[in-house]
Parts: sequence; C-alpha cells; structure tokens
Amino acid sequence: MNTPDPTRLKWRKSTHSDGNGGSCVEVADLTDGGAAVRDTKDKGAGPILWFTAAEWDAFLGGVKDGEFDQ
Repeated sequence: MNTPDPTRLKWRKSTHSDGNGGSCVEVADLTDGGAAVRDTKDKGAGPILWFTAAEWDAFLGGVKDGEFDQ
C-alpha cells in the first residue's frame, strides 16, 4: 500500500462521536478502497491507522455483525 499524504485526504468525523470533541475518530477513504483512521483530538498530529481494502471490509463486516458490541 502506498501511504498518501494525510493532509490531502478528505477526513470525516464519525456520526457516533460525541458533540464535545472527546471521543471522536475521523476516517478518510483511500483510492484503493482502504481507509485511514485517526483520533480527532490529536488534530492531525497523532498516529494514523492505515487499512487495506480487505482489512477495512473485514472490520466493517464485524461492525455490521455485532462482533464489537458490548
């Protein structure tokens, strides 16, 4: 996977994030079908998780199937 410049990505905040800017994540779609995920409160200075298309699809499938529900 070629890692793109994070400043050129279109980041969007999770609709499940709280309104106070506390527990927020942002996701950016990658051109190869993968995704990048970062913590909003780091304002772009923190680490970014990079997922291939297969990894991202597996994660989203797990979310839809309730695999991560508490």
